[in-house]
Amino acid sequence: MQIGNIKLSGYAALAPMAGVADRAMRELCMDFGAGYCVSEMVSSKGIAYHSKKSAELMEISEAERPCAVQIFGTEPDTMADAARFALQYRPEVIDINMGCPAPKIAGSGSGAALMRDPDLCGRIVQAVSRAVDIPVTVKIRSGFDKDHINAVEVAAIAEQNGAQAVTVHGRTKEQFYAPPVNYDIIRAVKQALTIPVIGNGDVCDAKSAQYLYEYTGCDYIMVGRGALGNPWVFREINEYFDKGIILGPPTLDEKCDILLRHIQAVVKYKGENIGMREARKHTAYYIKGVKNAAKLRNMAFSMTTLDDLQNLIREIKGR
Repeated sequence: MQIGNIKLSGYAALAPMAGVADRAMRELCMDFGAGYCVSEMVSSKGIAYHSKKSAELMEISEAERPCAVQIFGTEPDTMADAARFALQYRPEVIDINMGCPAPKIAGSGSGAALMRDPDLCGRIVQAVSRAVDIPVTVKIRSGFDKDHINAVEVAAIAEQNGAQAVTVHGRTKEQFYAPPVNYDIIRAVKQALTIPVIGNGDVCDAKSAQYLYEYTGCDYIMVGRGALGNPWVFREINEYFDKGIILGPPTLDEKCDILLRHIQAVVKYKGENIGMREARKHTAYYIKGVKNAAKLRNMAFSMTTLDDLQNLIREIKGR
């Protein structure tokens, strides 16, 4: 698939997930076969106010490319300025967040709340598209709530105003992540647009990726929560789509090695103090389903050093 002039390999991308899909995770997932990734969402107002944290979120390493910087906000001009500012980090794409359901984001009118105002969505996309010379994409949901399923309308407006691809998460803002994904709305968006459509929601393995791809006709797949503690999901998807092979899960030792590699990268980029606090949630995903998981989770949530992680891994392996 191509987004503008950017050619993507493989079949699946890593979704933007605030506080989780950071540089360390993006690099790991790309190494396991993700063809594309998107940064954690960055506040356009944060950029306008010269927030150091906002700037740090836009840093992209060569191991993450092709990568988009995702921005959020409600003001077309401020969003355009944020997109221009992001260019110094050399993203391949600028992605506009119109799908985040979090109260802190949607409650301020950003994220999925924008879908209540399709005209504003169009003006934001137009302003950002005119501001930069790289492809602009939009990530939306099926709608704001069950009475306002308007993904087709918003996606069409995005295309008309310069978007070069649209990602659709098949749930409303009010549904958050709980009920099953509405694949029909993703298919409807695909049928309505001429630009690529990326399907998103409930992909956790090769089979669920195949179902989303075949049922909706989408051009590409985006994996979010299904990659948590499971970065090898991209390798599984690629092998199945390319060769029809269902790869078995990694061995327990392999999972431990990947966990260690992941957390070492988090600590490298953020320091041990911050990194090990963030490592706790990542570790909990990796040990899901492992024998004595409750005990291991307790150990994980008390970790403060890499040595603590090494001790946890020895406990997992029973050594």
